[in-house]
Amino acid sequence: MYMNEPCSTTNPIKNLHKFAMKTDTERAAQDEGPPPPPPPLFGDILELTLTRVPLVDLVSASQVSRSWKRAVSSSLRHLNPIRPWLLVHSQSTRTPYAISTRAFDPRSSVWLDISLPQPAKHASTLRSSSSSNLLFILSPSKLSFSSDPLHLTWRHAAPPLVWRADPIVALVGHRLVVAGGAFDFDDDPLAVETYDLRAGAWEACGSTMPALLKDSSASAWLSVTADEDKMYVTDKLSGVTHSYDPEADAWHGPYDLRPHRDVYCCVIGFASGRLILVGLLGCEENVKGVKAWEVERGTWRAREIGEMPPGMVRKMKGERFCASSMSACGAGDFVYLNRDSDPGTAVWCEVVGGGDCRWGRAESPAASGGRGPAERVVFTSSNVGMSELKQALATGDPRNVIRST
Repeated sequence: MYMNEPCSTTNPIKNLHKFAMKTDTERAAQDEGPPPPPPPLFGDILELTLTRVPLVDLVSASQVSRSWKRAVSSSLRHLNPIRPWLLVHSQSTRTPYAISTRAFDPRSSVWLDISLPQPAKHASTLRSSSSSNLLFILSPSKLSFSSDPLHLTWRHAAPPLVWRADPIVALVGHRLVVAGGAFDFDDDPLAVETYDLRAGAWEACGSTMPALLKDSSASAWLSVTADEDKMYVTDKLSGVTHSYDPEADAWHGPYDLRPHRDVYCCVIGFASGRLILVGLLGCEENVKGVKAWEVERGTWRAREIGEMPPGMVRKMKGERFCASSMSACGAGDFVYLNRDSDPGTAVWCEVVGGGDCRWGRAESPAASGGRGPAERVVFTSSNVGMSELKQALATGDPRNVIRST
């Protein structure tokens, strides 16, 4: 800082003393005054620092300046990319049947409480579809559903033509497929209907669910997933699977997807465009292992892509894993394995590289006691990005809309 200070060539000792005196004076002034501000962050250092900032806080960071906005974008693109969130929705069984949401962000390894708009008040049960990021509430008077990543908006439609107590529901392209769950004494329990989101109208389908699924047509015993063209339905116990094409109104199958005789529970989901089957080995009282397979559609052969590490399996000991309580939901590269009696634990399989998988587990201290006695719990998974977070934070006080737990 003294390179421009005039320097005497005739008396260097005097000049050195002058420098020493000035340095002492400056040091004393710094001791008495406020500390100097930290040097500004920029470039690679800023981008690396932002990798440790939770995604929700990057919204405000991106608004500091143009250079910070570019740094946030570069950090998310190259260093610590966005990963699909798990959303845990709890509905009170008491009036006014309020819904609360907790989310897990694997990129930041944080759990968040999210305050979102409530759907219309009624006593019907909140349900989810593992086939997509779909929440729905079905009552005799209407069907309410939400499919955006953070469920900021709800749509309402007339109820299905056939009343159903516990149907399976999937979003296939622009059609909402509703199948099974009807009453034997009133209607065909395997009836299928579709709701066209573009036309806003219901259509009764000529085909019905396969008879093999009749005894397990309740959604608790079926695992459901879908892509843009078809819905896939798997019996959790047997692994028997059927597919449904709403465009052609045609069912196909059955296909036996259970890859190993020791698998007692199968759930399915999509990750990276691949059909993934996750199987629990052993029995409900003693889970001996958890494996993941990629299923090749067409041949329906299963290729093992990963096994849960023994340390994670040991954490499952001493607990009961009933097939009816297990579900899966997929988004992006992730398939989350869920259990409604333990909503505070996120377990996932991340499909990477050429088709291998990486396992992860995270527990929320705020939900360590499990589900409350007066709560219903359902799960969804979605790709939550900066635009969705900005939209959510704009719905109210940013300090209250999304909070770390």
